Amino acid sequence: MSQADRYFIQEYSKLINEGFSDKDFEVRPKWEDGTPAHTTKIFGVVRTYDLEKEFPILTLRTQSFKTAVREILWLFRDKSNNINDLNAHIWDQWADEKGSIGKAYGYQLGKKYVYNDNGTYQFMDQVEHLIYKLKNSPMDRRMIVTMWNPSEELEMHLAPCCYETLWDVTDGKLNMTLIQRSGDLVAAAGAGGFNDIEYALLVHMVARECNLIPGKFIHYINNLHIYDRHMDLMPKIAFNTKYPAPTLWINQEKTSIKDMTENDFKLIDYKSTKLEEKIEIAV
Repeated sequence: MSQADRYFIQEYSKLINEGFSDKDFEVRPKWEDGTPAHTTKIFGVVRTYDLEKEFPILTLRTQSFKTAVREILWLFRDKSNNINDLNAHIWDQWADEKGSIGKAYGYQLGKKYVYNDNGTYQFMDQVEHLIYKLKNSPMDRRMIVTMWNPSEELEMHLAPCCYETLWDVTDGKLNMTLIQRSGDLVAAAGAGGFNDIEYALLVHMVARECNLIPGKFIHYINNLHIYDRHMDLMPKIAFNTKYPAPTLWINQEKTSIKDMTENDFKLIDYKSTKLEEKIEIAV
């Protein structure tokens, strides 16, 4: 059994046995038919993966690895907020007629700021500055990338869920903590799901560019929840056959995120069970 499978089962069990339902409260999300989308939630979920040992992807339910690669490259390589630059339909519900999701995610990553690095002033975006710091000042304790910007939240079609990463280098290993304000266990934020896959990939990408070894990936979720219409799906996932984690392959010829494409990443020996039922998404 993979570590992601273990976490998924543990978190599902905690949600069922200890979760708090918001059914008696007014909620923002709605189903496509206009019905309020209620959830059962738990607070303060923490997962720790050792990326030297395994890649965090769920085997209890098949995950779309290629789509996850496309999305993380769309964000951190392209720094785009337009779905026309992404060969996937993840963001269709939040895009306007031009394909924009507003000043969210990639827009925030691509904004340039003036940084003062020990008296040297540099004009960079957050991703460029992170890589600069990792290469030139790896003991820095301010290596933070954030997509949370209250001054522009009204211009975002969706406030970022995964909104901040904190980075650390210890003994030649690159460690990262992902902070997520809200996570849907079934759609994306479950252990070994899209969010785990994408940000574990990001650690591998940045480590390659900075000549470091991928180390610990810690994922903190403030509010992890199951939607009411997803409850019946859970037994069909949690009790599936469990397989070992696959191995991540990366094209060794690519050393910069700017040059990486979805074809530079593959999973070797990924075994899983496909979920036949369609997952309804609340907006």
